[in-house]
Amino acid sequence: MTSIDNLLHEKRRFPPTPEFAAAAIAQPDLYEAAASDRLAFWADQSRTLLHWHEPFTETLDWSNAPVARWFGDGKLNVAYNCLDRHVLAGRGDRVAYHWEGEPGDTRTVSYAELTTEVKKAANALAALGVGHGDRVAIYLPNIPEAVVAMLAVVRLGAIHSVVFGGFSAESLRARIDDAQAKLVITADGGWRKGKVFPLKDTVDAAVAGDSPVEHVLVVRRGENDVTWGEKDVWWHDAVGGASDEHEAEAFESENPLFILYTSGTTGKPKGILHTSGGYLTQVAFTHKNVFDLHPETDVFWCTADVGWVTGHSYAVYGPLANGATSVMYEGTPDTPHPGRWWELIEKYQVSIFYTAPTAIRSFMKLGRAIPDRFDLSSLRVLGSVGEPINPEAWIWYREAIGGGNTPIVDTWWQTETGGIMVAALPGITTLKPGSAQDPVPGISIDIVSDEGVSVGRDEGGLLVVTEPWPSMLRGIWGDMDRFRETYWAKFAEQGYYFAGDGARYDRDGDLWLMGRVDDVMNVSGHRLSTAEIESALVGHPAVAEAAVVGAHDDTTGQAVVAFVILRAESVDLEDAATALRGHVASAIGAIARPRELYVVAELPKTRSGKIMRRLLQDVAEGRDIGDTTTLADTSVMSIIADKYAASPKSDD
Repeated sequence: MTSIDNLLHEKRRFPPTPEFAAAAIAQPDLYEAAASDRLAFWADQSRTLLHWHEPFTETLDWSNAPVARWFGDGKLNVAYNCLDRHVLAGRGDRVAYHWEGEPGDTRTVSYAELTTEVKKAANALAALGVGHGDRVAIYLPNIPEAVVAMLAVVRLGAIHSVVFGGFSAESLRARIDDAQAKLVITADGGWRKGKVFPLKDTVDAAVAGDSPVEHVLVVRRGENDVTWGEKDVWWHDAVGGASDEHEAEAFESENPLFILYTSGTTGKPKGILHTSGGYLTQVAFTHKNVFDLHPETDVFWCTADVGWVTGHSYAVYGPLANGATSVMYEGTPDTPHPGRWWELIEKYQVSIFYTAPTAIRSFMKLGRAIPDRFDLSSLRVLGSVGEPINPEAWIWYREAIGGGNTPIVDTWWQTETGGIMVAALPGITTLKPGSAQDPVPGISIDIVSDEGVSVGRDEGGLLVVTEPWPSMLRGIWGDMDRFRETYWAKFAEQGYYFAGDGARYDRDGDLWLMGRVDDVMNVSGHRLSTAEIESALVGHPAVAEAAVVGAHDDTTGQAVVAFVILRAESVDLEDAATALRGHVASAIGAIARPRELYVVAELPKTRSGKIMRRLLQDVAEGRDIGDTTTLADTSVMSIIADKYAASPKSDD
């Protein structure tokens, strides 16, 4: 691919109101300072936003590229920056979280209370043998204990690996084993869609047999029955009985902070490694400036689960570093009624709301009558994250949720980037529906051809980051060769980070994201590997071969569509599509369940045996089938296309 077609031009514009611009946190001099001296800019931001136990004198060491050292000779404690310093400054009574459980139970947690709980949890973890550099897996619902667990781990200088509670035992085991986690923190169960889903059972299966896990710390949440083993410890016993005195030790800026696993094209999840000082600097900076945060008065709600990077950066670390008040919600947006989110915005007077286009499109389908029943006038900034938001969803979001006058910041970033990289600044930018618009100050972005040459306006290409940034990943856990190959090899000569996304500049020079250019799908903002899903399908005893593609979906952005060949002895498998879709959900998680699955006699392959997935994607997206001349059997695609057209489509 040398370019991406640019077919649309968005003409609608929404400048900030004079009142908003005058009171905005971010002013135009931010861009000027960053452009004048990028490294000095980041050093100033870090010194302003964070408490350094030992101040740094070196901003960036790029001598071991592509592994960066930011603020490398400084020392800090991330948990201290998120908690203790606010209490010591007299802000202990400020609410850190308004938490709401799906059944309607609530907890209000102040900064002082959160600090005390984290100190007790840190002492409890230390008593279980957790120390500097150890890995701890966290597999919890979206409850306050998840935040306490994360901060207690990093307070000790240990490394957390949070795994989304919807992943299967097999997926959890792979992540535990890869990180060699010595402790798992989980719950008996959590609430979702009106019922308790078990978590402890999944952990039991994941740590059975040969496992590096020494203890499983269990929060009582669902009150469901659990099997108890010799490794198991109740959270309320261990943390409840621990001392609330704990001094935060300062660690080097490059001390590893967390590993977060994301899908890779090989089928094996990649453990993305982030470190402390640079990461916290950028997430605090972007949280403050992109969302125009006034921590004394704003109530911020990022709807992401803490198991995803958005939850790490903008439900935990960014807001807490800035002393913000956040809303945290355990359940789904449609339980017990489809207006639950709007009800919570009204209840807690949320002023800044950050969610995914997938959710916005789901609400669009339900219509404006539902949000219109609630008072959403407290909202003053809206955010979008996860995948590109189409212009019509952007307009609906602004009109139906934002009252027709609330700015929307559409943010582009990744697990690997750690923090927001491209976004409007709401008091400065004239907004354009559907466009991510501009790199944030201090970030160097370009769109280039396959040869690494910058493209012009009205052209598309590959999105690259041309200079190191503070919150950048420092590697793939245990596989630095894969780190270099995945992100840096394509433009090694130029030294560019390749994001794996296509993008274009429009005729005004604004940036638009065009989606993934590899075989990683973006489903509801979650990146899923085709290879990982194919591997799960082939793991079923009835399946001989499988090919998976991502197809456009109005609600989730992309949906999984699978094509499988059954083994000869299994060709009469009853209701194969339902059985195999369920198998994928069991093996990986419900988010990976194919929307559609088709049993076929053959897959389109080249003479060398390579499956031509792009042709299957043509079928799944209803396009004319592309060039089939390289196929070993050109009739295969006609048969598949006819079968697809005649098949009923799944709507779940």
